[in-house]
Amino acid sequence: MSEINIGAPLRRELGLFSSTIVVVANMIGTGIFTTPGLIASELQNPYSVLICWVMGGLFALCGAFSYGELGAIFPKAGGEYVYLREQFGRLMGFLSGWVSLLVGFSAPIAAASIAFSAYLFQTLGMPEGPLIIFAPCGIHLMTLSFPIAVSIAAIILVSGIHYLGVIFGSKVQNALTIFKLCVIIIFILSAFLIGRGSTTNFSGEWRLWDLFNGKFAVSLIFVSFAYSGWNAAAYLGGEIKKPEITLPFALVLGTIIVVTLYLLLNIVFIYSLPQQALSQVIEVGSKSAIALFGESISIYFSACISLALLSVLSAMIMTGPRVYYAMARDNLFFRLFGKVDSAHGTPAHSIFLQGGIAVAMVLTASFDRLLIYIGFTLSIFTSLAVIGLVRTRLKLPSVSPGYRTFGYPVTPILFILGNSWIIYFSIVTRPLASLWGFLTIGLGILVFLFFECKNRGLKTGPRQKFSR
Repeated sequence: MSEINIGAPLRRELGLFSSTIVVVANMIGTGIFTTPGLIASELQNPYSVLICWVMGGLFALCGAFSYGELGAIFPKAGGEYVYLREQFGRLMGFLSGWVSLLVGFSAPIAAASIAFSAYLFQTLGMPEGPLIIFAPCGIHLMTLSFPIAVSIAAIILVSGIHYLGVIFGSKVQNALTIFKLCVIIIFILSAFLIGRGSTTNFSGEWRLWDLFNGKFAVSLIFVSFAYSGWNAAAYLGGEIKKPEITLPFALVLGTIIVVTLYLLLNIVFIYSLPQQALSQVIEVGSKSAIALFGESISIYFSACISLALLSVLSAMIMTGPRVYYAMARDNLFFRLFGKVDSAHGTPAHSIFLQGGIAVAMVLTASFDRLLIYIGFTLSIFTSLAVIGLVRTRLKLPSVSPGYRTFGYPVTPILFILGNSWIIYFSIVTRPLASLWGFLTIGLGILVFLFFECKNRGLKTGPRQKFSR
């Protein structure tokens, strides 16, 4: 590793195109290729499914509009960590960063790498080899297999790419994301032009009050997970050129692109198979492709999806470390993770920390057990950030960044209400996952107190402060 410079800031090298690509790459990931089967199981009605995706897209777009103003006010690396630190204090900012480390990035990175290796093995027709499970005294600690080894290798490789520099990493990111977009667009067009689907799959009785039951709310939790990532460019605020202008446009434009593609993809999924056939199917993309084009297409489709998942992996590995970097520079995390590699201009240690945690999750956890946990926990902190925007407007009405939230105050209020709905029904319908979310926050409070005591315990000379 090159010499580390603890005082060097991150370089502002990302323009509108790369910033928008980061949003698109973070959003289009594991969720859209797994959650439609879970949603079909809950709702069993094609119109309810589509309305659920529209509502989820509306909430994500409201969040993007609101975060655009937050990014213009606080154009720094760290996303919610910076917003909540400035609005509610160091504790709330730290908890947001803590949740980002464990829930927002490391867990989805692990899930995306597992999905990547599964599709890769399916494409190559390779045997998965022996499955070795370490469960002393009946307690599951670790699982080993060839696909898991490939998942770990993917995390290490992509982390290394983003260590080599933000420009190099963004070029790889852009190429993977453009490929992913091309695959999705070709899939959608081919489905309607030559696919063997049926419009009868759209038949079914729909009632307005279906929107107000628990199953619709649970489905909205799945949808919110699939839309997560709309705020990705906010984490790179310290590396975006003219962030007060570029960042809001990147967030909104990227979200609009993904919402449009998600709606079209779900129409294709419904067109290809009836709701009963989609129900509880995890590999919904492959099953839909087989129904539309035949068995022979599944190999090629699996290959394309595996590369598309590499884009997701790359996007999260690129954005997440900027949060831990910002925390460390505020003395709310180990100082090592606030250092910048002088040769490559990247937060190297933060990149490798995140990669290490993701590898541990690959060995010990699975995606399906994390989905509700992720959606519930992240909804709390994104809602708090938008509440902070309203609070800032009320306290400092004269603050006038280069961008103002479109549709204010309706836009942030819709976002807050939508996430409150998700949080409430998460607690009611999935109490165990919600409990894990609260435990994560509780543990974060203890870690924060540790760093605060450590900072107060510095007795010799003035405490070194990093420039923000």
